[in-house]
Amino acid sequence: MNDMYYMDLALMLAAVAEAQTSPNPVVGAVVVKNNEVVGMAAHLKAGTHHAEVHALNMAGENAAGSTIYVTLEPCNHFGKTPPCTMAIINAGVKKVIVATLDSNPKVSGAGVTKLRSAGIEVEVGIGGVQAEKLNATYFYFMNHKLPFVTLKQAITLDGKIATVFGRNENITGKEVQKDVHQARARTDAILVGVGTVLKDDPLLTNRYAESNKQPVRIILDTHLRTPLKAKVVTDQTTQTWIVVGSDVTTSQIAEFARPNVVIIQLATRTIVIRDVLEELARRNIVTLYVEGGQRINTSFIHSGLVNEMITYIAPKLVGDQAGIGMLADLNVKSMNDAVQLKLQQVKQIGEVIKMTSIVGCG
Repeated sequence: MNDMYYMDLALMLAAVAEAQTSPNPVVGAVVVKNNEVVGMAAHLKAGTHHAEVHALNMAGENAAGSTIYVTLEPCNHFGKTPPCTMAIINAGVKKVIVATLDSNPKVSGAGVTKLRSAGIEVEVGIGGVQAEKLNATYFYFMNHKLPFVTLKQAITLDGKIATVFGRNENITGKEVQKDVHQARARTDAILVGVGTVLKDDPLLTNRYAESNKQPVRIILDTHLRTPLKAKVVTDQTTQTWIVVGSDVTTSQIAEFARPNVVIIQLATRTIVIRDVLEELARRNIVTLYVEGGQRINTSFIHSGLVNEMITYIAPKLVGDQAGIGMLADLNVKSMNDAVQLKLQQVKQIGEVIKMTSIVGCG
């Protein structure tokens, strides 16, 4: 077996825990001795042992003189768990093969340096492209100090998200709803504007995916108009963070005092998308799923901070005067000014087309 074979195994292990380790990356590790796998594991949840430690524990005495394949550079700092470099050194590992370095400034080459200074041979780069793709959102978060933003929308074939009355009508049906809930289960937080709360009173939870993970609900509400009886306030399945402007009073905020609700008050009278994202990043929100209406969609596109768009296109027509478009004016005067998208995937779900695109401005 060659090195790529064992790294592929480590990458497959890492992928098993996709979306359940946030704010940590997904990591897989495989311990090999005398061309036999003697230990393997994945990191399963933030705050628990990392993949390297689990794999070394499985290997036991066989870890001495072995080679360990790791999809991400081992950590070299004390966090919620001790450094993985210490576990590798203490186990007597002979060689460490790392797919890619960790862009976390607490690691960022320090893990490799520590291992080499202990006399352990370290090789970096095998399976690097796959490893970086696996943790693309984590790397973006670490490099930009912002959440990776996905803007999701369901539209008719002529680009409408609702009729002119703006009622809560399901454009795409149950099959797409299940797909959306699976996406919710893979993200840290869902964001909508207060307009959506006032109009639709959504629950904003994962109710159809097999995963029990529930994203945090983020409501952009400059003047704190969210009703106290709204589902996002009364439902305790997950937390709700309401982002408000500086004009909101302490007495208004006090009315929302309950365990599942957090009021995040910005220093400005109006809500600026970058300020929101920076605050969410400080609170360890790595991935954000935006499910807003026209105003929220437009604000996010204007911000230049959308990374990905998921668009569900239903075979229906509403007409220009009878519906609300996905976006308001973007001040595009010619096609050269248009926001550029790079199509990544097209998939059919029942009668609906699902398009996944990278946003050129993100």
